[in-house]
Amino acid sequence: MNRFTIPRDVYFGEGSLEVLKNLEGKKATVVIGGQSIKKSGYLDKIQTYLRNAGIETQLIEGVENDPSITTAQNGGKKMEEFQPDWIIAVGGGSPLDAAKLMWIFYENPELPFDQIKAPNVLPTLRKKARFIAISTTSGTGSDVSPFSVITDYDKGVKYPVFGYEITPDIAIVDPELTYSMPASIVAYTGMDALTHGIEAYVSTLHNSFTDPLAMQSIRQVVENIEKSAVGDKQARAEMHYAQAIAGMAFSNGFLGIVHSLAHKSGAIFKIPHGTANALYLPYVIDYNRKVESSRYADIARMLGLTGNTDDELIDSLTDLIRRLNKSLNLPLTLKEFGVGEAEFEKHLNQMAAGAVEDPCTPSNPREVSVEDMKKIYIAAYNGDKINF
Repeated sequence: MNRFTIPRDVYFGEGSLEVLKNLEGKKATVVIGGQSIKKSGYLDKIQTYLRNAGIETQLIEGVENDPSITTAQNGGKKMEEFQPDWIIAVGGGSPLDAAKLMWIFYENPELPFDQIKAPNVLPTLRKKARFIAISTTSGTGSDVSPFSVITDYDKGVKYPVFGYEITPDIAIVDPELTYSMPASIVAYTGMDALTHGIEAYVSTLHNSFTDPLAMQSIRQVVENIEKSAVGDKQARAEMHYAQAIAGMAFSNGFLGIVHSLAHKSGAIFKIPHGTANALYLPYVIDYNRKVESSRYADIARMLGLTGNTDDELIDSLTDLIRRLNKSLNLPLTLKEFGVGEAEFEKHLNQMAAGAVEDPCTPSNPREVSVEDMKKIYIAAYNGDKINF
């Protein structure tokens, strides 16, 4: 038996933040990252809408990029003191991911993180609060997904957390929040969304519900990401919708080893998650094509790429991804990102072993060993062609 779960309500389009005026409740905790949401005026707008609804607010701010377990635990304690019946996460993937963990700790304060991280089953939520996700970037899909990624900086490891309990109750997909996004963030978050769509389409757990969502998200990203990077508002709107559509696809069809590789190297080398995904994606496609060529070729055909055979179509697809990375000023190799050779070799075995154990690995279309993971990392470090 399969399952397909998305938020109960998705409000989208310019001005959709206004739905907060109609919210029913007494208290809401708003979780944000840095100061950009304040400077843009959207935090004031959110809090005004909540006051109009008669809802008292608490603000938790300063969630770092790649949020830590400690940040989530401290946020849960603040929520315990305030006792909200709504948790509203606003920002990129980091505050949304952190707020999901805060929600778990708020409703289950005695639960240790080791019993929360994947593959553990999450406890039942909504005993105290419901959850609203408002994304201000166009990549993570966290606003519609049952995933969170939290970092243990002491160990240098990112841990996925998974469970349909943390699927938001409401997602607000308002493209106005993305219009001031810097081009660099547009680039790597957009390639994150593309990776989500592609990995969901070729995943061993893809299904009839996820396939059309994955394909649509891929099409929208490819057609709009470069225009979005130079500030085209219509393209930004299409990218914002595409990331949510891709989020619905991978939330139910799952992902693959692009994410496994990114999770394990990102925390060590401080690579933004979307940048890591963009970098690894063509290497993983070349690795997976040995056992799964037809679905990658399907993507290339849908995009109108050239090729008379599956192999030629897949070459066109990886060429497109590398061209997009170049156009968006994203690195094509770990060396180009700035990872030193000594540091890379120091962590290689640890990263490869961790990537094999990552929860995203089982749904990859090709089984992978630790030795294979090492070879992929090395190819991505040097820019070598994968042919094994």
